[in-house]
Amino acid sequence: MKNNYLSIDIGGTNVKYAELNNAGQIIEQGKIKTSHEKDQFLDNIDQIVKKYVKKDIKGIAFCAPGKIAHTKIHFGGALPFLDGIDFATRYQKYNVPIAVINDGKASVLAENWLGSLKDMQNCAAITLGTGVGGGIIVNGQLLNGAHFQAGELSFLQLDLNAPSFGGFAGGYASAVQMIKEINTKLANADLTDGLAAFKAINDNNKEAVEIFNTFCKRVAAIIIDIQAVVDLDAIAIGGGISAQSAVIKGINRAYDKILNENEIIRVTFTRPQILEAKFKNDANLYGALYNLLLHVNGEKL
Repeated sequence: MKNNYLSIDIGGTNVKYAELNNAGQIIEQGKIKTSHEKDQFLDNIDQIVKKYVKKDIKGIAFCAPGKIAHTKIHFGGALPFLDGIDFATRYQKYNVPIAVINDGKASVLAENWLGSLKDMQNCAAITLGTGVGGGIIVNGQLLNGAHFQAGELSFLQLDLNAPSFGGFAGGYASAVQMIKEINTKLANADLTDGLAAFKAINDNNKEAVEIFNTFCKRVAAIIIDIQAVVDLDAIAIGGGISAQSAVIKGINRAYDKILNENEIIRVTFTRPQILEAKFKNDANLYGALYNLLLHVNGEKL
């Protein structure tokens, strides 16, 4: 009897996968390195799907970067070779329901289903990483937009004077870039070492704290921009760095500073809760499954 589902989270570094039941309990999980060669990548996904189809799963849920219309991926974000891939068509021979969702939208579904945004009608999730991922729920409905690109927060323009993508949120408020900048300033050998960067922040290193505070201010500006358009009750902050308590505190502090310095914003906007996302590395596995349950099995958000 079919009881469980396969959820696959396609990321730029790893492909994570898990067998879950419809209550969101993980039965087993694993991951493989993401191949950036299209044929090898697809072969790797084929092997994962075949393994679990043999276990008589009830459906397959995919999460991937890029703009996703129904079950077809467009552009593919950090994995441009995904452009044009339709997993529902590729695996239709297995006769199980298949759903595909953008990674930012998966994150807000995960939090709204079982996380820090549980059952909220107006909320969002922001994922801080190489860029800025996002998913938004308004009046109990996930925002897709006319072209399935609502919530692409990396494309908010925050600095008109910065060259190229540097002025857009994906570059301007990049957590990876913030960590790199701190490690460069401190002359650390590994510029990607997040633990070293946050140790400096937590030790109140002046240069590290200054860079971090600027980053938090930029994220706070993104939240204000979101509020100006959709007016939410709460926003969950995810991504690897959200596990650091300084991040949520820093963003809240930066948001309040902007309000205190701008009376018109303070009296006009109702302040949303800015929360730590419950799910970290597994968020997209849960969100992809919930998307499948919502759109294929007829459950309601």
